[in-house]
Amino acid sequence: MAVLKVKFTKTRRDKLAQILWILNWVSVVSGIILFSLGLFLKIEIKKRNEVMAKGDVNSLPNMLISVGVIACIINFLGGKICYDCSDANKFSRWKLVMLPYIVCTFCFTFCILVGALMCYTMRNELEESLYLGLRDAIKFYKDTDIPGRCFLKKTVDMLQIGFQCCGNNGFRDWFEIQWVSARYLNMASKEVLDRLKSNVDGKFLVDGVPFSCCNPSSPRPCIQYQLTNNSAHYNYDFLTEELNVWVKGCREALLDYYTAIMRSIGITALLIWLFELSVLIGVRYLQTAMRNVLLLGDLEGESDGWLLENSFVETAKYNINIIKNLGKANQISTVSGMNDPNIDVQNTNCGKSNITTKCIPAAS
Repeated sequence: MAVLKVKFTKTRRDKLAQILWILNWVSVVSGIILFSLGLFLKIEIKKRNEVMAKGDVNSLPNMLISVGVIACIINFLGGKICYDCSDANKFSRWKLVMLPYIVCTFCFTFCILVGALMCYTMRNELEESLYLGLRDAIKFYKDTDIPGRCFLKKTVDMLQIGFQCCGNNGFRDWFEIQWVSARYLNMASKEVLDRLKSNVDGKFLVDGVPFSCCNPSSPRPCIQYQLTNNSAHYNYDFLTEELNVWVKGCREALLDYYTAIMRSIGITALLIWLFELSVLIGVRYLQTAMRNVLLLGDLEGESDGWLLENSFVETAKYNINIIKNLGKANQISTVSGMNDPNIDVQNTNCGKSNITTKCIPAAS
């Protein structure tokens, strides 16, 4: 029994074809939107590529870009098919193409759904990439004289100023690394030598942060050195007073920023998926209705259209059997006593043949 069968007259078929022609052109625009969103996300990720570890964070924008391009091509072709379906004579040349087109379009709409879901499931991968990337960027903050790393100081400073953050997880991350280059340390100073000797790895560690961690909104001049030493500053209590440096870590700030972008992209992609699915359903109705018109032979009469010719269970069983039998066509049985059905073997019984044969005269 057909699923969601609908009766179509000639007028309804023509109207459906015209509406789908318009909707396919709208779908071309939706493909451009997907392409633009993927390109925007790729650019935003590339802007802060220096503070991200290499990973699969680019898989989502690449997928959106690819799906957007495919959407433009498929929907452009769909518009042409639907426009020709208003004429039964023109439909005949698309008759064999429409079913494969519908199958490909269904796979394509599924990819849109996957892309939309990826916008909500890539948070963990993005967080790990940011954690590792920021850790290395902060670690090499002091290497302003080393090629390939000299730009990291500016990158981290601009990041902390722009996103109002400090460190990877927080400002205390700067306490655990040497972020002052050795060229700016006075090796003749006893204080510097004592700090270098007090550390196992010989690093110059201080309870201070770079200037980019300072909060300009604070009424007090920025305290960026000896943050944990109350006696070093007048009227200052490290434990009770609100610090005038950014408390939020840059990983959290960047993660919130990208999560908001991907959430918006995910909602847009879901809406586009629903729209594409509705267009696909309409094309399926048009294809079955036009096919049945040709089978009936009355181009002006009524015809039935449906989503599935049989029930969901029967359709599933039929497709599963097709998949199971895909590899059996070229198999040759090696079991003794079994014949290959693809080979027509004729049995010849010379001893019981009724055919009269001419005797060959023996040579005299």
